[in-house]
Parts: sequence; structure tokens; C-alpha cells
Amino acid sequence: MTKSTQIMLAALTVGLCLLVPVPGVLAQESPGQAQLAPTMLVLDASGSMTGADPSGGTKMEAAKRAVHTLVDATPAGASVGLAAYGTSTGNSTAEREQGCRDVTVLREAGPIDKAALGAAVDGLTPRGFTPIGRALQVAAESLPQEGPRSIVLVSDGEDTCAPPQPCEVVRTLAGQGVDLVVHTVGFGVDRVARAQLSCVAQATGGTYSDAPDAETLQRVLPRVTATALRNYQPAGSPITGSPGYDTAPVALPGQYLDTIGQKEKRFYAVDVPQGATAYVSATVSYPPLRDVPRTDDNNALHLDVHGIDGSDCLKSEVAQSLRSSDGEALTVASTWNGATEVRNGSGDDRCQGGGRYYFAVEWHTVSVGVPERMPIELLVGVEPAAVDTGPVAVLPPAELVAATGPGTPVVGGGSFNVAGTLDASGTYTDALQRSEFVFYRVKLQWGQGLAYRVHFGETPGSGLANISPLSTTLYTPFREEIASERMVYTGKDFTLPTISTAPVRYNNRAADATTVRTQSVAGWYYIAVQVGPVADDTRSAAPVPVRLDVSVTGTAEPGPRYDPASGDAAAGPFGENRSPAPAAPQEPVAAPVDTATHLAISPVGWIAAGAVLVAALVGGAFALRRLRRAGSDSSDHQPPRGQ
Repeated sequence: MTKSTQIMLAALTVGLCLLVPVPGVLAQESPGQAQLAPTMLVLDASGSMTGADPSGGTKMEAAKRAVHTLVDATPAGASVGLAAYGTSTGNSTAEREQGCRDVTVLREAGPIDKAALGAAVDGLTPRGFTPIGRALQVAAESLPQEGPRSIVLVSDGEDTCAPPQPCEVVRTLAGQGVDLVVHTVGFGVDRVARAQLSCVAQATGGTYSDAPDAETLQRVLPRVTATALRNYQPAGSPITGSPGYDTAPVALPGQYLDTIGQKEKRFYAVDVPQGATAYVSATVSYPPLRDVPRTDDNNALHLDVHGIDGSDCLKSEVAQSLRSSDGEALTVASTWNGATEVRNGSGDDRCQGGGRYYFAVEWHTVSVGVPERMPIELLVGVEPAAVDTGPVAVLPPAELVAATGPGTPVVGGGSFNVAGTLDASGTYTDALQRSEFVFYRVKLQWGQGLAYRVHFGETPGSGLANISPLSTTLYTPFREEIASERMVYTGKDFTLPTISTAPVRYNNRAADATTVRTQSVAGWYYIAVQVGPVADDTRSAAPVPVRLDVSVTGTAEPGPRYDPASGDAAAGPFGENRSPAPAAPQEPVAAPVDTATHLAISPVGWIAAGAVLVAALVGGAFALRRLRRAGSDSSDHQPPRGQ
């Protein structure tokens, strides 16, 4: 089988991938909003908030309006709480001791109750001191004690109660291993307060935003909170891979969560009926690390396919990252069509026909500084054989029709599971902080194609403080890359080239042009947009306005008809019509099978944000980022690939 190699260049990219496993399987039609990071909003209600806002009214009235806008824009199911300081005392000297302990948790961080949260903020009366350090402690204690957590702090001034100093509070938490990111918003602040709030954000890898007036605050606060929520947690039903094929757990179609150790190989069994196609993918998200030598900044995942009696099917995929310390989500994927062949009774048929196949994932290459064990997501799918494949002709690619108007605001998600939905053709707007990689999704029916482009707006500043790599990548419903574009952002308006698909048809997988073979399954297609870190890594550069122009073209047409004998056709080839998959059995089933019923993929994804990161030129040099290849493949078994 032929080998394909993809070499990607990138220079400056940091992911937001934080790594604590959370069991659970999410249905495709309902993105996993529960995977958004629990977030506490901390609001300044000190006496200074009674001051006038330049646009009219008081600062407190402006803050309340901004919070209402935030609440309206927050996805249902997001875990958001509210705390405030300065509400219980005045700000006289006699009240200082009590006022500096005056932090109230109005709503715990839980599934958002928009009415209750709005009522809580409406009831605030600004009166007292500004105990920012104490407020950060209380907010952190109110969040879950494990996993990624976020705080969004809005203040119109510096801490008037220190100690504890706000920066020291977050540094102490970081030293205790708390996965906490704090984003700060300065509402009409002076130089001293701006420096203090910036310190808090930078110490946690968060962002600082200036809001000089009510209008800016109302625009900025929902965006910053969306950034805080856009943290990622691995997800899936628990499964434990085995060190050998003969004890491998059988994974039904769905998404699973395991752990993998350095240099370790984990086996998983999948029953693939005669004529069906299997899809298996594995993702490991590496944490951001500092001061890792580039010569040792290399991780690789291998995915091999084995047949009857563990026979090597000579089908191997490799995904490699050469900059994993930037925070990399590394994904290796395999499309297996050996079951579409018919056994001939010879010794060569161990990897042919329906039966049980074994997929081995190995963390093959290990860089310095990474944990000894990492969470790993496993995505398993089985597409039944088609008895009527539908039209054969490959239609011309979709063409972009630029929309007019200001655009519809949308909040991108931090992973495939929580991607922002783009309902149809049109223009959509968002704002990305530096070092963000976010996802949007577009539904394509059979016969429809997609064309889109991404425009990045102008931001203030120049020089290294404003230079970032940019990228956009388009993925199939089973998270395989279709195409990507990348460039360097200098703070000026810039538009990446348009990316298009062919209209989706089952037979595209056998097309002569490899560029259209990936567009062979109807469903959600995913757009990833990335703004990398600035060259000097101060995390102080302004958020970047983003506009997506999207065109969904073509008339929906009937898709293929699937053979019920090779899978559950009613569930849809990728599980879009079925409930989430159950947890996998942890004991292997004794006998391999030639056919299996009720098999369909639940196409819940994983963060592949870092898997196809940008190439950026900074200081006159490109840095090698990632290598992907498919190797040691048998030509008898290699499915059509879009590489």
C-alpha cells in the first residue's frame, strides 16, 4: 500500500487543552455543553461602581446590562456561577476589616439558570471595599475541585484590601496544581489597576481586556466569558484497553475514554460486519509546557489494524507533533474497509471479510516534561454496506457567495463536542483571544457542498506584540481533515483563501481526485479557526475580530441505502438518529462474528484543534510543527484517502 506524508509547518501556537477525564458520551445532534469549563463570574460591586459611566448612568447599571447580555449569549447547560464583592458594608475606615471579607457567592457554578442569574445581578447594590484577592480565593473554592476551571473578573479599580495580593493568590493556586485560568476585564481603570488585573490574567494564562465605557463592556464581557468556557475536557464512556489483542475489550460504535502511558500500546476490538466500513480514531491532548527544548519536543501516536488471531493487516497510521509543548491535541485516525472484501479460504484472508478486528494505539514517541499517563479518547464507528450507493458523478465544488450585512454573532466552541452551530449560508462574527483554537459546525445533506472563508479584523498595536499565526481547517463528520489555510497576522485586516468541498455523495470516496474523497458522508462538517500566541508571549495582545462567510450550496438529494444485514441502517451510518452508546464491556466476547447488528457510529468528536496547526513566519524563520503519514499499508486493504 502506498504511504502518504503530510508535513506541516508552524511557529507559535498554544492550545487551551486542559486534561482531566470526564466520563460521558454525547449525541451528535446535541453538542456536549456539559464539557464547557465551570466558570465563576466575579463582579465588582464596591462603592466606586456608583460612579458615572461616560455613556450615561452609573458603572453598576452598565455592568448589570453587560451581565444580562452575557447570560443571554451563554449556551444552555454551561456551568456558570456569580460572586460579588463590596455589597454588605460601606467603605468607611471603621468598616474596613469587615468590608475586606465581604465576598458573596450569589450563584454556585452549576448548569446555568438564566432567570436566577439575571435576578441575582439585578439585586446588587454597590457600597463597600474592593477585596480582589479574597474574591479570587472564594471564587476558586466555589468551583469544582478537579478539572479545568475559569474565573472572569470585572473590576473598576485595584484591590483596596491587600494582602492577599491578587497575583499572589493565583500564583499560590497554580503552585497547588489547580487547573484555573483567570480572565480579567478592567472597567474604566487607571494604570495601576490595569497592571494589577493584567498580572492576575498573565499569571494563569488568561487574558486582560480594557472596557473604557458601558458600550465596550457590553461587547467585551460575553466574549471573554465565552473564552473562559471554551476549555476542553476529554470525554467518553470508560474503557480499558489491553496490552494484547486476545484480551481487548469490545468497543461498540461510540466515544470512549481511556488512559495511555509513555511507550505503551493499547488494544481495542471492533466487530465489523461483512461489507461495512470501520472508523477508529484516537486523540491525546498534550498540556502546554514551558522551556522545553525543541529537540525534545516530539510526540507520536501509532494506530495499527490487526485481524484474525491478531494478524498484522499491514495498515498503519502515524500522527506526530514536533511542537507538542505549545499545547497539542494529537489525533491519529484509520478508515478500515477490509470487511468489504470476501474471504477466499487462503491464508491471506485473515484481514478480509466481516469479523472482529483489533485496533492498537501506541504512544510511540515521547517528549520531555509530559505526564507519565495521559487521557486518550477513542472514537469508533461502523458504516453499513450500501446496497444502492446513489449518484456516481462528482459535482463541481461549492462556490462562495459573499453575504452582506453586519453578520450574526456566534460563539465558537473549544472542541468538536461544543462547536458553535452555523445554521445556514450567511455571515457570522466572533472574537478570538490569542492562543485560541475554536470550532464551528455546518450541516451538509447529501448533494450539498460547503464554501467558506475567514476574515480577521484589525487590532491596535504593532511589532512582536501583535504578530500571530492564523489558520483555518475544515473537517469531515468523522474528524478527518479536508483542507487548511494558514498565514501570519500582523494586526491588519486579513482574509484567508476560500475553502470548498464538493457536494457530498457516497461515491466521492472512490473519486479519481483525492481532494474530494473525504466528502463522502453527510452530516456535520467542522470549521476550526485559530489565532496563535504573539511572538513575545505576553498574552496582552488584543482579541481578534473574526468574520466567517459561509455558503451551503446544492439541493439535498437522496443518499445511499444501507444493507440492514451489515448494520443498523435506521440509526444512520454515523449514529445521528440513535441515543448515545453505552459503556463498552470490559471483557472480550469469546467468538469473533461475521456480522453484527445495531452498529452505528456516534460521531462525538474530540478536540483536533492542534492537529493541523498553522505555519507562521516570525523573525524570518518557519518552525517544523507536525508530521502525519500512513505507513506499512496493504494495497488490498487501504481505503480511499483524501491525502
